[in-house]
Amino acid sequence: MSNISKFARPALSEALNAWKTVLAEQHLPTESVWLLDENLYFERDSRNKGRLKTGFQIQFTPPPPGAERITYDFFCETGARLVFYRLGSSGGKSICMMLCDDWFESKDRSGGFIRRDDWRMSFRPGGAGEIEEITDEQRWKNRILRDRPLHDLDFCMTMRDLHEIMAHGYALSPYERYALKFLHSWRKLLGQTG
Repeated sequence: MSNISKFARPALSEALNAWKTVLAEQHLPTESVWLLDENLYFERDSRNKGRLKTGFQIQFTPPPPGAERITYDFFCETGARLVFYRLGSSGGKSICMMLCDDWFESKDRSGGFIRRDDWRMSFRPGGAGEIEEITDEQRWKNRILRDRPLHDLDFCMTMRDLHEIMAHGYALSPYERYALKFLHSWRKLLGQTG
């Protein structure tokens, strides 16, 4: 990786205004619905053998209010490139995610990424296509969870991390998660609540 120049992340409101400007310039909806990992839906594409189709849902695992602020603040604490990523349109809104990883450092206009190196951010507005919202619970349960190729979307915030940040102020380490499970089991064994 090349040397990374200094950068300063803007306030979320400024970043969102820049995102809306990018969307408007592409003639895309400027109102965004922000997703987490648990809102993504993958299934085999019946029209293209060997390919996956992406959809979303917000009915079965709705993101908590303010999830985009918490996600942005958490990702801003890292030195990795932060990406505002649009999956498509639905209901007249842009369906979006925030992603963060060094994986995006080499991504540029040829891949649809508009770079803001002074912020160490990128915007990927995507195309004008629609993305399907999944509302059928059985279809949701049958989604593909494993054995799919690495994708840009794999670098998003999970609901578990978001809830840990809301409860503890940071995402827990695997050891801390284990310790909490052990503590809850121990309290249950002793007949304690809370």
